Amino acid sequence: MWVRKAAIRPVPRHALLPAEAMESAEQWLAGEEDRGEYRVGEAFERFGQRQPELAQRVGRALARSGDELAAALGYFVGAALWLAFDDAFGDRLDRVTDTAAAGVEEALSLDEQLRGADPHEALETDDVVAMEQPHAVGFVRAHLENALGLHSDADVDALHAVYRLLLLELLALSYAVREPAGLGGSSSELCA
Repeated sequence: MWVRKAAIRPVPRHALLPAEAMESAEQWLAGEEDRGEYRVGEAFERFGQRQPELAQRVGRALARSGDELAAALGYFVGAALWLAFDDAFGDRLDRVTDTAAAGVEEALSLDEQLRGADPHEALETDDVVAMEQPHAVGFVRAHLENALGLHSDADVDALHAVYRLLLLELLALSYAVREPAGLGGSSSELCA
């Protein structure tokens, strides 16, 4: 529900990521302590096979980050987001094109500008995304806060850039979820 202006399209209800999907992805990635880093790499490789353009965009941005903590956070949470979407939606998850990802990037930028220009605006862009995908944004925020809490010398700007990148990934994947078969019927079908 939109109370005020927003440049970000609402996420369709059929694309709402359940909390269980995020928990399952995190558990699998954390897995056995000695295999955790391997599992993140494996998940990111599968992400690249199924979502090549989006995974390349995320991977390039993380590689340019120059901050080890921010990159590690981005790889872990980015892999978890993709795993959760893949698990929850499977074949209903379409491939995100570079054009679609660029459109999400533009919408995020425009939304930030709109909110920054209005002195009465109480919501930030990430709050708007959180209204649409509460479990996923909660997961991302929890990991970001944990990283900040454990590393007092963390590069806040690098972590913010990764946070924004993860919001982009989250929205792009959300918009790529197709409606389940049978939900788009006509009103006469619904009344029958």
